[in-house]
Amino acid sequence: MGNIVAIVGRPNVGKSTFFNRLTETRQAIVDEVSGVTRDRHYGKVIWNGHEFSIIDTGGYVTNSDDIFEEEIRKQVMLAMEEADVVIFLVDVISGITDLDQTVAEMLRKIKKPVLLVVNKVDNANRLYDASVFYGLGLGDYFALSSINGSGTGDMLDKLTSMFDKKVEEEEEEEVPRIAVVGRPNVGKSSLVNALIGEERNIVTPFSGTTRDSIHTRYNKFNHDFFLVDTAGLRKKGKVKEDLEFYSVMRSVRAIEHADVCLLMIDATIGIEAQDVNVFHLIERNWKGVVVLVNKWDLVDKETQTIKQFEARIKERLEPFVDVPVLFISALTKQRIHKALELAIEVFTNRQVRIPTPKLNEVMLKVIEENHPPAIKGKFVRIKYVTQLPTHAPAFAFYCNLPQYIREPYKRYLENQIRKHFKFTGVPIRIFMRKK
Repeated sequence: MGNIVAIVGRPNVGKSTFFNRLTETRQAIVDEVSGVTRDRHYGKVIWNGHEFSIIDTGGYVTNSDDIFEEEIRKQVMLAMEEADVVIFLVDVISGITDLDQTVAEMLRKIKKPVLLVVNKVDNANRLYDASVFYGLGLGDYFALSSINGSGTGDMLDKLTSMFDKKVEEEEEEEVPRIAVVGRPNVGKSSLVNALIGEERNIVTPFSGTTRDSIHTRYNKFNHDFFLVDTAGLRKKGKVKEDLEFYSVMRSVRAIEHADVCLLMIDATIGIEAQDVNVFHLIERNWKGVVVLVNKWDLVDKETQTIKQFEARIKERLEPFVDVPVLFISALTKQRIHKALELAIEVFTNRQVRIPTPKLNEVMLKVIEENHPPAIKGKFVRIKYVTQLPTHAPAFAFYCNLPQYIREPYKRYLENQIRKHFKFTGVPIRIFMRKK
C-alpha cells in the first residue's frame, strides 16, 4: 500500500525546490504526471526500498494576505485528510511568521505524524538560527537545504521510519479493491449508493478522518469486494480550477488504495482534460481501470451513438486504449451490475501470470515477424521474455542492446501481448534488460 506524504507550508519557503529535490534524488524514481496541475505537484519517491507518493499541496496560491490564510487552511485540510505523514516546511531566513503559527496550531490538533522541516539551512549560523522553531510546539525538527541537498538523506530516513508499519502487512487476501473516481459532480456518490443499495450520507468529522473509513467490504450480486471510499470534505471551492486541483489530489489516495478504478465520465459533457489527468494517474500507478460513461440516459441518442462516443474517448486515452468502456446511469441503475462485473474481470486480468515457455513461444514468433529496427548498423536481438513477479503485469525482454529499443517498438510488443493474452483494462510495463 503506498504511503502518501503531503508538504504544507506558506509560499516562498521553497516547497517546490524541496519537492523536486525529493523526487529527483538519484535514488528516487520520478514519475512525471503530465498536466495534473499547472506544474508538478505529485510524484513518487523510492527511498531505501520504501515507495511513497508525495503531494505538494500548494496548488494555486493567489497573492493577497487574506487569501493566503484561506489557501493555507485548505492545504492543511487536504494534507490532514489525504496523507499518512505531513511535512511542514518552514524557512530559517524568515523565522517563525504568523502564518507558520496558524499552520502549527492546526497541525498540533491532528493525530497524524507531522515532520517539521526547516529549509534553507546551508551554513552553521543558520543551523543555530533554526532552533527558534522549537517554539512551534511540534517537537524536534529537521534542518536541510533543498538547494544543495544537504540533510535530505537523514530527513528521508526519518520520514520513512514514520510510516505506519502495519500498513505494510495489510490483509493479503485476494479481495478486489475497487475505487470510484472522477471529477466533481459526475455522479460518484450516486453510483456508490446504487451499488450499496442504501443511502450513505458521508460526512467526515474534521479530526477523525482516518484511513479505516476507506474500505467497506461488500458481498453483493455474488461478488465479494472492497469499495474504496473517495469521499472527503466536499466544500465547493470559490475558484473552479482550485476545486479541480483538490479533486485530482483527492483521487490520488483512492487510486493508490485500489486495485481497479472505475473512472466516471459525464456523458452530457464528454471527456475533458481533467478526466484524462485522472486516467493517467491510474495508469501511472499501474492500476486496473474501467471507464464508465454516466448519465447516458440524458443523452440525445440520435446525435450520439455509443460507437462514436467510445471512439472519441479512446482517442483521448491513447496509447493505452485496451480499456473497457461502459455506458451507465447511476440514477436508473442501468448496467451498474455490469460495471462491477467488468471491474472484477479487470481485477482478474491484473492477476494473470503467463508461464514463461508459453510467453516465449508466442512472443519470439512475433519478434521474428517484426524485428526491432537496426540502429547505426547494429542489430538488436531479443532472446528471451519473462513476466516479472510484480503486483501489476510487467515483462522483461532480454536482449543484447536494450538501450537501442525505442518507444514505438515497445508499443508494438505491448500490443502483441495484449492481442495474445487478456490484459484488458490493465496497464503493462515493458522492460528491456541486458542478457
